[in-house]
Amino acid sequence: HEREPMALLVTHISTSIGSLSWLIAEWIYSGQPKLVAIASGAIAGLVAITPASGYVDPTGAFFIGLIAGPVCMWGAKLKHYLGYDDALDAFGVHAVGGIVGGILTGFFATDQIGGPGKNGVFYANTKNGGHQLGIQIYAIVVVAGWSAFMSFVILKILDLTIGLRVSDEEEHEGLDGSLHGEKLTNTGYAEAPVNAPEKESSGSAPVAIHIDAA
Repeated sequence: HEREPMALLVTHISTSIGSLSWLIAEWIYSGQPKLVAIASGAIAGLVAITPASGYVDPTGAFFIGLIAGPVCMWGAKLKHYLGYDDALDAFGVHAVGGIVGGILTGFFATDQIGGPGKNGVFYANTKNGGHQLGIQIYAIVVVAGWSAFMSFVILKILDLTIGLRVSDEEEHEGLDGSLHGEKLTNTGYAEAPVNAPEKESSGSAPVAIHIDAA
């Protein structure tokens, strides 16, 4: 029963190291240590270790987090060069991190954790060292193809029904105001925007929602 606690341990190790490695990479790149780098790096390490949990030991988890942090950082920056819209870095962190973790599982998997025949390149002999790596790459290609196909179908349906993007004017105003009729102000209140059409009421005063800051 060593596999379950080991999966928990390596998840924490990769997450911690991913957080640190992204921070260092961002510090080198921009000259500033950023809090968002720590948070994003933690997610990158968590994503990358997901396919490897239950198959790698702490050494593998360390290197998976170490590699995933900077690679996902550059994956997140791709949107600035390629011009696609990814406000939450879903592709840069989750897609890139998943691919990195899947491939590295093929290197760091060990049968001492995952069971007989589950050795990666670094733990297998020369004859079958690439077998698990080949399985990992095959799985990544299949999953990526299926995800791309289903994403296209879902996005096409949304585009034909409610639309994929708001107008430039609505985006500039802010989606909270243009779509939901609310705005978060520096007074701590959410209220309807000034240019929103007034609705008929029974004469009661407009309702403001107070948001307590923690």
